[in-house]
Amino acid sequence: MTLAPAPPRTDPATVLRAALWMLGAVVSFSSMAVAGRAVSLELDTFEIMMYRSVVGFVIVLGVARATGHFRSITTRSPGLHLIRNLSHFTGQNLWFYAITAIPLAQVFALEFTSPLWVLVLSPLVLGERMTRVRALAALIGFIGIVIVARPSPETINAGTLAAAAAAIGFAGSILATKRLTRSESLTCILFWMTLTQIVFGLICAGIDGDIALPSPASWPWLVVIGCAGLVAHFCLTTALSIAPATVVTPVDFLRLPLIAVIGLMVYGESIDALVIVGAGVIFGANYLNLWVETRKRR
Repeated sequence: MTLAPAPPRTDPATVLRAALWMLGAVVSFSSMAVAGRAVSLELDTFEIMMYRSVVGFVIVLGVARATGHFRSITTRSPGLHLIRNLSHFTGQNLWFYAITAIPLAQVFALEFTSPLWVLVLSPLVLGERMTRVRALAALIGFIGIVIVARPSPETINAGTLAAAAAAIGFAGSILATKRLTRSESLTCILFWMTLTQIVFGLICAGIDGDIALPSPASWPWLVVIGCAGLVAHFCLTTALSIAPATVVTPVDFLRLPLIAVIGLMVYGESIDALVIVGAGVIFGANYLNLWVETRKRR
């Protein structure tokens, strides 16, 4: 669970390995959405996050000790860890709420805007330059958001606003993670993520003096949520470490048709063609920026 130093390659065997890792992330993200819906009738989002983080913390500790990576956990950059985990905690809570309020495909489509928010915010946070291509990608992505959300008094509701705001929270987490990976291992980042969010969840869930205990039927779903979150991040990080983002990103887009089919078969949600089209526009904006950036590096 440490950061892979090897530069990304594009030979067929490496591309296949990266695609398989990304398929693991796709399945993990989708299973987390299904499990989150299953426990949402019994637990609120803060309680889900608290129990999810407890499961994740136990797993991270066990793996770190078993693999000898416990020594890579440092106390450097506490402020940056706090910002990263506060952004992630906020985004994840909004995401868990959104999956109970609007169709799953719409949530995932709006979640794909996170890289676009990274483009917009990176000049302020990372000091990166806003190029014309990045500005164009952000504009195209905004058009995709409009297609997905179709803003009007009838279509804009708490669920769509939560999903859109969750993407901004995830973008803040991505930006802080980029800064942290310059000096910290993945084990260290995941350790402080799960530990900090246990505290956040405990405070937010207990502020009303009533923290619900999961029923025996809910615990397997909470374990799925805790495991799926860690596995998804590990698969995504591993895929990006062995293949370029331009190879990895198209596989990640498979999340949308997969969750649309799950929504149709499990929850009877209709597949909205405009949501698929809008998500395609958002994906195109992300891929345009990745493709141009990759060509510039070459």
